[in-house]
Order: sequence, then C-alpha cells, then structure tokens
Amino acid sequence: MKKALLTLLPVAALALSACGGGGSDSSTSNDARGPITIWYSNNAQEVAWGKKMVADWNAAHPKEKVTAQEIPAGKSSEEVIGAAITAGNAPCLVLNTAPAAVPGFQKQGGLVALDDFPDGKKYLQERVGDRLSQYASPDGKYYQMPWKSNPVMIFYNKDLFKKAGLDPEHPKLSSYKDFLATSRKLVDSKAAKAAIWPAPTSEFYQSWFDYYPMFAAQTGKQLVEDGKAQFASPDGIKAAQMWKTMYADGLAPKESYNGDAFADGKAAMATVGPWAVSVYGDKVNWGAVPVPTAEGTAGKGTFSDEKSIGMYTSCKNRGTAWDVMKFATGKEQDGKLLEATGQMPMRTDLAAAYPSYFASHKEYEVFAEQAEHTVEAPNVPNSVEVWQTFRDAYTKAVIFGKGDLDSALKGAAAKVDKLAEGQ
Repeated sequence: MKKALLTLLPVAALALSACGGGGSDSSTSNDARGPITIWYSNNAQEVAWGKKMVADWNAAHPKEKVTAQEIPAGKSSEEVIGAAITAGNAPCLVLNTAPAAVPGFQKQGGLVALDDFPDGKKYLQERVGDRLSQYASPDGKYYQMPWKSNPVMIFYNKDLFKKAGLDPEHPKLSSYKDFLATSRKLVDSKAAKAAIWPAPTSEFYQSWFDYYPMFAAQTGKQLVEDGKAQFASPDGIKAAQMWKTMYADGLAPKESYNGDAFADGKAAMATVGPWAVSVYGDKVNWGAVPVPTAEGTAGKGTFSDEKSIGMYTSCKNRGTAWDVMKFATGKEQDGKLLEATGQMPMRTDLAAAYPSYFASHKEYEVFAEQAEHTVEAPNVPNSVEVWQTFRDAYTKAVIFGKGDLDSALKGAAAKVDKLAEGQ
C-alpha cells in the first residue's frame, strides 16, 4: 500500500518475537520441519486474511504449527525487521517485505535464498512469469517471493471535475500537455485547491507516488538498470519537467497536507493503487485512468508498489517455512487475498485465474490489466541510499525549482551509478 515501505507505526519498545523452533539449534537445513512464527502487516484486511490463512494451515498441519502476529511496533516496519535480524530473532517469514529493503536485509545476512530449495526457482518462475527477473539480487539469487502488487493509477474526483467544467467520464489526462491543462482548469476554477497533492517531502520513498509512476509509464524501465541510473535520460527528464511545471504553476502544493487531500476534497487527483477502491469507494465519486505519458501513448510500464514475502536466516524449520510460503501464495489463498483486500496477487494472467471475481468486481479489472506489466524498485546495492540521492536532487530541482533540472539529475545519476556498484 501507499508508503508501506516505511509504514510509520507507534513508537514503542521493540517486542521482537523469536522464530518458533522445532528442531535443534543447529538445524538450519532447508528440509527441517516444525513450528514457525510469521509476521504480517498491520493493515486490517491483511490481518484478517492472515489469521484465516494460518488457521487453515494449522488445521491440516498440527505438528508444524504457525504462530502469527502483526509486525511489532517501532519507528518503521523495516527498522523493526532490521533490528530483529541483528538480534538473531527474526520470524521465519515476514509477509510484508519491501523490495527496496531486500538489499539491506541481504547485506545483513538476514535472508534465505529461495532458489536454494529444490523447487524454488521453478515455483517462482511459474507463479510470477517474466516479471520475476526484476526481483533477482545482484548475485543472481532470489531472496524474496513476489507476493502482491498495487499497480499505480491516477484516481480522480468526478464531482470536482464536473464542478470545473470538465468531462468526468472522459477526462483528458493521457498526455503531459492534457494533464497540465486539466490541472490548470481544476485549480483556476477553484473546484479544488490542488489538482494533485503528493507529499512534497524528502523521504526516499515519496518518489514512488509522484515521479516514479510517470517515469515507469514513459520508459518501462527501473530507476537503475544494468548498474546505471536511467532517470537522467531524455524521457526521465521529461517526466521530471512535467512535475516541475506542476509545482511552479501552483497546481501541486509545495507544503504537506495533514491528512488525505484526495479524500478530503482538497485535491482532485491522487496517484494510488487498487487498495484505494475500498478506502475511497463511498467517500469519493472516483474514476481511474492510467498514468500519463509525454505524448499520450500507452504506458510502457506501471509502478508495482509491490510487497514480497521474505524468509529469514534465523529460521530453523525452513522446510516448513517454505511450505507455508507456497501455501500462502497458492491459487486458493491468492484468491482469498484478492477477495479480502483488492490487492493484485503477483501471478501471471491474473484476470483469467479469477474470472468470477473480476466479473463481479468490474472496478478492479483495469488494475488487473496494469498488473501484467509492473515495474519494480531496482534490486541494487545501497538501494535506500540510491533512492535518497535521487529524492534529494528531485526535491531541490523539481519541487522547489532551484538550480538547473538537467544538471541536478545528471549529477544525481553519477552518484547513483557509484552507489549501485556498491561503492
């Protein structure tokens, strides 16, 4: 979900639960079986699904019992997981592992390579298909199970569009030119204070909800590919320039909003995934369209806002953990997750896998289409530092309009190239 990489949780002492052990302390082979502990996110819908999934497993596997809980409270879920890795008491599985955090957890020695299981690579490939390669670590191994995506689109408020004299059923939002013109009409008419109101702050993950979706749509590329930054390319600069104009013309505010600007009617648009359908469903008369591209052509990619499942090296009963991971990502449980949350399981040809669901939930069909060509955050060394380096340059040059945009992005790209090499 949005901002889920650093889901801010109440600050409290880290109540870190140990991974349930069934074998001896030295038993860390991939076929060891016995009780395990897992963590899942604190999203209410996912918690409900997780409890039912665990109950289903436990009923059929009384000697391999799963004990589950929400990720313990802390400054961020990733900080809690990192601390648990350091302490050696991480759970066997975390069903909310952010891809951008995987390189750091791997560097800590905290993650198990899933393709070390005899059927590991085959299972991953059959489930995820061609998109799997985006989740490979630099050593070629897979330390995460791609689990669920929230392919990002542009939500818009039909009532505010109508108030601004715009066609709420056929909004002109496909090209940068149209997106800017529509945004100006929304603000100039005073239908909304902002056309769109992404967080204008410098946290590294904020780029996933303003720049990166447009970059992915325009290029179909990841921020870093083959060890080189891609955002200083002509297409990358076009996407940044579009956002720079939005800020310079007062169409996107430079100050933060305390709350949800889209839900509160302060912004006419938002960049969100299918999780928002249930959140905004009865509060906003919304529509959804693909993220725009420079010339209005079909996007080449959609930012995934994906979450994975990670297996952690403190786990003793890894055979059970692997079986639970496959159980939780099997077709039946994926269907139950889709039904409970509206989030898109990372499996090939999703719409065909669950025809009855999409037939009765038409509003989710467009997200299933977008889910087929998702673009992930790159799995590179120093991943967080890479994003922070980009965000710092973006905040200064795009949001606050200081300095030359081309020079800022090219300078950041040079720094990112070194970081992605592990320097």
